[in-house]
Amino acid sequence: MKLTSNQRQIFDNIDSDAALSKWQDWKWQIKHCVHDLKTFEELLEVKLPEEVHEQFKKTVKKFPMSITPYYLSLINTDDILNDPIFMQGFPSGKELDIDEYDMEDPLHEDNDSPMECITHRYPDRVLFMVSNTCSMYCRHCTRKRRVGDKDSIPNKKELLAGIEYIKNHPQIRDVLLSGGDPFLLSDNMIDWLLTELRAIESVEIIRIGTRTPVVLPQRITPELVEILKKHQPVWVNTHFNHPREITSSSRRALRLMADGGLPLGNQSVLLAGVNDCPRIMRALVHKLAYNRVRPYYLYQCDLSEGLSHFRTPIGKGIEIIESLIGHTSGFCVPTYVIDAPGGGGKIPVMPNYLISWSTNKVVLRNYEGVITTYNEPNSYEPSFCDRKCEKCNLQLSLDDADEYKSLGISKLLGDYDETISLVPENNSRHERRDSYQ
Repeated sequence: MKLTSNQRQIFDNIDSDAALSKWQDWKWQIKHCVHDLKTFEELLEVKLPEEVHEQFKKTVKKFPMSITPYYLSLINTDDILNDPIFMQGFPSGKELDIDEYDMEDPLHEDNDSPMECITHRYPDRVLFMVSNTCSMYCRHCTRKRRVGDKDSIPNKKELLAGIEYIKNHPQIRDVLLSGGDPFLLSDNMIDWLLTELRAIESVEIIRIGTRTPVVLPQRITPELVEILKKHQPVWVNTHFNHPREITSSSRRALRLMADGGLPLGNQSVLLAGVNDCPRIMRALVHKLAYNRVRPYYLYQCDLSEGLSHFRTPIGKGIEIIESLIGHTSGFCVPTYVIDAPGGGGKIPVMPNYLISWSTNKVVLRNYEGVITTYNEPNSYEPSFCDRKCEKCNLQLSLDDADEYKSLGISKLLGDYDETISLVPENNSRHERRDSYQ
C-alpha cells in the first residue's frame, strides 16, 4: 500500500509507530477524525489566519467539525482557503449568518414524519433515517440540525417501529436508508436491517444514501459488499461534489460495489466556490461515468440555516445543465432539482427546449441553437376511459410477458438458447465433414 506524501505526513503526525495498514482501516479513520483546530493545523502543518481562528471558535459551538484523516489529506494547503475540500469540511464563520429565508428544517421532513426515523412524503416510498452519525460533517448538510446530535441516535426499538410502519403500509415499495450515514453502522446491523426490510413483501427497492465512498472509502470492504449483494436489489447513491474527490481509494470503493452488481448513482449539491463551474461539473460527471456511477441529481443548495454562502442563483444550475446537454453523453447529465421548501419534494428545473406549439406543430430548439419543428399526428384517437378496466381494449395485464420460442436469427440473438449457428440442410461442407467420421 502506497500513501501520498500528504497522507504519510498526516499518518506520521497521528501515530508514526502504527503499521501503515492502519490507514486502510475505516475504524482507525473514524477513531482519528479531526474535531478541533489545533489538531487540524498540526496534522496539515499549516497555520490559518487569526480571523479564521476566531470564526472557528464561534461556529463549532453550533455546528461541530468532524473530518476523516483521509479526506483531510485531499486538501491543497498551497491555496487552502479556496480549496474545495477545505470548504466542504472546515467550519466557516459564514455559517452563523442566518438569512431571512433560512429554515431549521427547510424540507419539512419532521412535519412529514409519522414517527421517529420515518419521513413519508411520497405515496410509494419512505425515507428511513437509520443513523445520525457521519464520518464527516459536511458544511453544506441540509440536516445540520440533527447530524451529530447524541440525543437523537436511533435505537433498535425505534428502528423496529420504523420497520413495522413500512410493513403496515403496503403501498410502500421503495425504502431509502439515510441519516447520518447508514454505512457508519456495523456490518451486523446493516445485515439485520436489510434482512428485516427484505422480509416485507411489498418492499421492492432498497436504496442507501452514503458519502463514505467520498470521505471514508475504506468503509467499502468486500465483507460489506457481500452483505449488500445478499439483499438485492440494493441501490447505492453517493455524494461526490468535485472531481478531486475521485481518488484511487474512492475508485477502488466504487469498483468493489459495481463489481458486486450494485447499481450506483451520485447526487451532487451545487455549491458556490466549490463546483459552480461548467468545466468542473463536466469533469466530475465524466469521472463518475467512467467509474460506473450514474450522475443522478444535481441539487440546488437547500434553504437550511447557515448555507446562504453556498447558494448560487438558479440560473447558474441551468447554465451548467445547458453546458452538458448535447455536449456529453446523455447518461452523464444529472437532473437539476430544487427540493422545494415546505416539503414540496424535488422539482426538476431544466433549460427550455420547447419554444412554442400549436394544434398541429411544436417548435423546438437543440443545444446548438438550431430551431426545428415537429408535426403532430393528423389523427389521434385516444382510448376512451370510463374507468371500467375489465372491458378495456388495452392489454392491461401487467404480469411479465411469456418468452415465446424463437426461430432463425432471433434464436441466435437470444441468450437463453445455446445454439451458436444455423446450418442449412444438405450443406456440402458438413456432408464432407460427416464422411470423415
